[in-house]
Amino acid sequence: MKYIISIVLVLLLSGYSFAVEKYEPTWESLAGHGQGDQWLQDAKLGIYFHWGVYTVPAFAFEWYPRDMNIKGSYVNKHHVEVYGEPTKFGYHDFVPMFKAEKFNAEEWVKLFEAAGAKFAGPVAEHHDGFSMWASKLTPWNSMDKGPHRDVTGELAKAIRNHDMKLITTFHHSRNCLWKNNGVWTGHYDGIIKDYPSLLDNPENAFLYGYMPREQFVKLWLGKLEEVVDNYQPDMIWFDSWLDEIPEKVRQEFCAYYFNQAQKWGREVTIIRKQNDLPLSLSINDHEKSREPKALAQLWMTDDTISTGSWCYIQNLTVKPLYKIVHSLVDTVSKNGVLLLNVSPKSDGTIPADQKKVLYGLGDWLKVNGQAIYNTRPWKLAGQGPTTEPDGGFSDASKFLSLEYSSEDIRFTQSKDGKDVYAICMGWPKKAIVLDSMQVARQLDSASVQLLGSPIKIDYAVDASGVLSINVPLLEEDEKPCDCAYTFKLTGFDLKIES
Repeated sequence: MKYIISIVLVLLLSGYSFAVEKYEPTWESLAGHGQGDQWLQDAKLGIYFHWGVYTVPAFAFEWYPRDMNIKGSYVNKHHVEVYGEPTKFGYHDFVPMFKAEKFNAEEWVKLFEAAGAKFAGPVAEHHDGFSMWASKLTPWNSMDKGPHRDVTGELAKAIRNHDMKLITTFHHSRNCLWKNNGVWTGHYDGIIKDYPSLLDNPENAFLYGYMPREQFVKLWLGKLEEVVDNYQPDMIWFDSWLDEIPEKVRQEFCAYYFNQAQKWGREVTIIRKQNDLPLSLSINDHEKSREPKALAQLWMTDDTISTGSWCYIQNLTVKPLYKIVHSLVDTVSKNGVLLLNVSPKSDGTIPADQKKVLYGLGDWLKVNGQAIYNTRPWKLAGQGPTTEPDGGFSDASKFLSLEYSSEDIRFTQSKDGKDVYAICMGWPKKAIVLDSMQVARQLDSASVQLLGSPIKIDYAVDASGVLSINVPLLEEDEKPCDCAYTFKLTGFDLKIES
């Protein structure tokens, strides 16, 4: 054995590299990889941001570039009134106005860190075709036009300087303006119908995705590989319409990303939103929705800090803090991860009302973080009258209208299973009766603790094993936090009530 170890050491010191598995572009070869290291299951919270040229008009939503070119739409009417006909002032004319003159990557990342995020990153490219990095593949990028800065590069450096992981999200599958089964489709199909002269300029046509289909598919893959090579993201997240990309090309991307990660010596993760990548190599994402119960496989939901547009618009309505906290708690209790979107202004500033919510989220996590980070789902996600519908974008409005009460409780547990956390979605007005579980056994050292409070918490276990927690009467300024309150159960052998 000593002889074998000596040979291995000699080979390593001499620079010999042992062969590692090379992933081939087949689902069979890729299966079981790219589902994320344990860090993602521990992280629980990330932040990304819809920020691009579409924030310049600051009207309606991030689909402004599409709808401004649909004659008669309310966005089109607004555009014509304010800027003129798209043939006189097109989306490409907003690009020089996207200056990002107040953008400071370090300040952004410090804010995200203060909010409690463990990973962060940009929408690298939305449907509009403008790349938020220094690209050599398209003239429509943030280094050559607009801000004249490598936005993704600056953010990647700041994120890693704060020991956070980097996520880059891609929505560009929809950009292509092409005939699908004889019908023009893509983000700019209104242009081909109502404003075709916008495509006479070849450079502008490139932005609008108007090119031979084979060229676009090659560009789609090339942009991904460019970001992978230049910034080494820990996660790549895809929006819908990935199914429009040929399966073979999707396989080529996954193999490329996983093979590059092998060279870096890191685990990487692919997130997808619909059934266009196998779950054997990716993680499923819901948009603005969650799961009704805990899943065995890790999942993610992307939700936004606002109630409407994902990008900044004038008079954007921001959700109250409790909505974000409740979403995070419910997601984590069901083995999910929350990717929270914020909406910066075109000049690179993040509005004060959004900052207030982010700082509030961070303050809540300072008190309750041990019930969120590094936890795992308990045997039951929770109890209480409020239930969630099945996940999926079609149910997003139902999630927005959900209102929890102090009777709604969500459970998590420490990774070693020694502690169980009961998180009440409001301050309990009476004793908490955990009638969804039973105490099979308790140690002499068993205790119940209210996180963030030094007050002793009394409890009782009845003859059937039901645990009741006596909640103390506290003034508002005596409560450890706002929005949701965590009771830590230690020294109990708990099982689901039969």
